[in-house]
Amino acid sequence: MKIRFCSGFTKPGFLLVHFDPPSFFAVRSRSLSDSTYGNLCNHKKRSGIGIGVTVQCAIANRRFSSRSVDSSPKRERSSRPSSGRDRVKDKGRDSQSLYSRPSLLDMNKEKAANRAKVYEFLRGIGIVPDELDGLELPVTADVMKERVEFLHKLGLTIEDINNYPLVLGCSVKKNMVPVLDYLGKLGVRKSTFTEFLRRYPQVLHASVVIDLAPVVKYLQGLDIKPSDVPRVLERYPEVLGFKLEGTMSTSVAYLVGIGVARREIGGVLTRYPEILGMRVARIIKPLVEYLEHLGIPRLAVARLIEKRPHILGFELDDTVKPNVQILQDFNVRETSLPSIIAQYPEIIGIDLKPKLETQKKLLCSAIDLNPEDLGSLIERMPQFVSLSESPMLKHIDFLTKCGFSIDQTREMVIGCPQVLALNLGIMKLSFEYFQKEMRRPLQDLVDFPAFFTYGLESTVKPRHKKIIKKGIKCSLAWMLNCSDEKFEQRMSYDTIDIEEVESDPSSFDMSTLMQPEREEESDSEYEEEENDDDEEFA
Repeated sequence: MKIRFCSGFTKPGFLLVHFDPPSFFAVRSRSLSDSTYGNLCNHKKRSGIGIGVTVQCAIANRRFSSRSVDSSPKRERSSRPSSGRDRVKDKGRDSQSLYSRPSLLDMNKEKAANRAKVYEFLRGIGIVPDELDGLELPVTADVMKERVEFLHKLGLTIEDINNYPLVLGCSVKKNMVPVLDYLGKLGVRKSTFTEFLRRYPQVLHASVVIDLAPVVKYLQGLDIKPSDVPRVLERYPEVLGFKLEGTMSTSVAYLVGIGVARREIGGVLTRYPEILGMRVARIIKPLVEYLEHLGIPRLAVARLIEKRPHILGFELDDTVKPNVQILQDFNVRETSLPSIIAQYPEIIGIDLKPKLETQKKLLCSAIDLNPEDLGSLIERMPQFVSLSESPMLKHIDFLTKCGFSIDQTREMVIGCPQVLALNLGIMKLSFEYFQKEMRRPLQDLVDFPAFFTYGLESTVKPRHKKIIKKGIKCSLAWMLNCSDEKFEQRMSYDTIDIEEVESDPSSFDMSTLMQPEREEESDSEYEEEENDDDEEFA
């Protein structure tokens, strides 16, 4: 006898069983066709006589095929009921196949346990993980350890990581390595990576294609040379996080609007890229308007920005306005403020009062300077506030060794403060020529100390020779304080009845600042900010 029954249930459900009554037939009989027999039994034809039983089952609206078990004596051993042990094994195997996947609750518990281990590891090395809740982190502490070690190799300390713990959410292979490789290919020096990441660790979250490359392309579109882009990024890495049509575009548009030459924008941004992050309404515009209020024309302000773009970084309320007031407190005339700032714009951005107190104390001690005269000295040479003590004392000592008294030295310093900062070697050569060739009294230098500021070979010697040849007796100011063209006109005079009065050689003409200067282009516009405080004037 053959029994047809169903198997392969994958899940419990409502069971419907329909039994067809048994039918006796002879397999070898031709009364039923092969196809009919096959349809009836859904089984291969076998020899012999048997009973066919068809069982149709439907579980949860799904039909399952049945298999036939031969009940003939040859199959008795395989068809007998399984023992209890076998049924237990089958039940366990069925249970495992039905419920092999863990439940959502089990998965959440396992995830929480793994995260607790990662947090425990981080706390063990001094990292506070409080801000990491909700952030996707490595499943195991070993992977997190690899991230921390990689950050250590970049030079970041535990303190740096605690300052921005979200960096631990960056994958080494998917985030960190691609970003650092891209920066390296641009030309950013590996030696700057540590400081770069300390200032802007968010860059490790960025996509090279979506976030970084468009910003670099935009910078080049602002006439920043490709060779300068790495230096710009090193100096101001935060620029990589700005929106292209946000603060960057508005700040550039405003600068062009006030008169900064469009061709100079690339150089301005290269030397001071922080401008790209400055808001026009809060920072740039108020400073420009204040300088205009002091008496500096807007176009002159634009020229100052072209030459010294870092002045836009001076804090208006905290530094600029207080420094202007300090200058006035040290007897600087309000009318002189525009020329002082135009000559030395850094004077409104430095810690001014301590410097002025130091200079006043030094000169009062060395040359008996009257504090009331300090303002006049600043007006003539604003850079004086940043001169170091040692160079000034050397120049004062040189003048006294030349034979000038303290009173004469003081008069020379007030009349031409540049004598405290000129190259001593050049001053010695000029004084030797003055003594041996010109043979003039020392009082002539007291009356016109700016003599030391003129080139010996280019101006002093040629003009002196013409004066001697012409047989004219004149003051040093008449001979030197004029242009070459004006000097040639004077040489055409037959006699000198009244000396022509020229402007103070140390005075500043604002109109010269407003003239655009065309500098020779170089391969790189990038210039390191130099401190000229201690340098001597050539």
